[in-house]
Amino acid sequence: MSRATSKLTSVFGLAAVVLTTVGFAAAANAAPAADYEMPFPCGQSWTGTTRANHSPSVRSVDWNRLDDLGDPVVAAAAGTVEVAESGGSGYGRWVMLDHGNGETTIYAHLSSLAVSAGQTVDQGALLGTVGESGNATGPHLHFEERLNRSDISAWFHGTAFTYGSTLTSQNCVDVPTAGNFVGGPEAEPVVFRRATTATFQVLREGRDPKVYNFGTSTDQPVVGDWDGNGRFNPGVRTPETRTFQLRTPEGVTSIVFGAVKDIPIAGDWDGDGHWEIGVRRSDSNVFRLRAANGKTGSIPLGDVNDLPVTGDWDGDGVTDLGVYDVATSTFTLRKVDDGLVWTSQVRFGSAGDLPVVGDWDGNGITDLGVWDPSTATFSERRAKTPTAARATVRTLQFGTPRPGS
Repeated sequence: MSRATSKLTSVFGLAAVVLTTVGFAAAANAAPAADYEMPFPCGQSWTGTTRANHSPSVRSVDWNRLDDLGDPVVAAAAGTVEVAESGGSGYGRWVMLDHGNGETTIYAHLSSLAVSAGQTVDQGALLGTVGESGNATGPHLHFEERLNRSDISAWFHGTAFTYGSTLTSQNCVDVPTAGNFVGGPEAEPVVFRRATTATFQVLREGRDPKVYNFGTSTDQPVVGDWDGNGRFNPGVRTPETRTFQLRTPEGVTSIVFGAVKDIPIAGDWDGDGHWEIGVRRSDSNVFRLRAANGKTGSIPLGDVNDLPVTGDWDGDGVTDLGVYDVATSTFTLRKVDDGLVWTSQVRFGSAGDLPVVGDWDGNGITDLGVWDPSTATFSERRAKTPTAARATVRTLQFGTPRPGS
């Protein structure tokens, strides 16, 4: 064993010897279709190793850094959770993501899980935390990139990975949202930029974006009119602690609500002008809405792989619910009229687009929209109502395109 190898083994607590002479080169494998980033938050540095007898393949990567037990693990690319297991195998607690085109990634030996099987997750979304479950001999993340169920050599940020090296994560993606931040009647496109200190970037046409520094790279963005003054403000939810942080000019309000695996939402559930919080629970397809007094209600809608959206679909001042099926590019919108519940479907967008809704034309009714990660393009569907057949579409580029998307 070399002195460098001995040092790595000592520091990281690994029983395995770092691979230095096994006869394969990562560059010998073609680049995957998915543009994988490191499975860690933006800006973090990790060392990835393997060994000759690494199971199930020498192409697997064991990731370590000092004091890494409990550190966040995030999605290397957007996908669907195929497996989210709590134990019972050598992997211990583990997640498998399906990225399409026969490509999957595996995240194993986790100490906790933050997703459910069937759930749609975006690149950079929290999956769990580093652990030592299963047959691990010490804390680390076991990671695999697979094609048609067989391991391939790892690639990150468009480059073949050199096993035994230390990299800094460039998993620094934008997440789309929208809201009336500036104060006019129309909603503005917004992106939440994942970074050590995350930012909300609000589009102001003809001017520099308005920037709010708020949240961290693994937080989930949520926006709303928290103080009822007619303008939106930023908010985030930290999955590990289930804590919403809602920012206004007067300060930050913290509320613990929901489960770790829930997806945050917000809306004016009672029409009083003040927005409240809520969550969508993917494993039960239920929205849980929290009133200002802390009381909660549950509403079922959609399927496990749907993404939640909220908006005022009929202009009555009360926020309604909806979901977006990424696979079919279909919105399902729920409205309540005189006590009767109605649902309508609208197809809009393309495969891989993310849903984003807002009152694009300022008529008091929320419109539909999508954001294309590969081009960072918002497509705003403008119509008298979101379900109207006649509509115009406005496109504009805002945010940072994702390489290889």
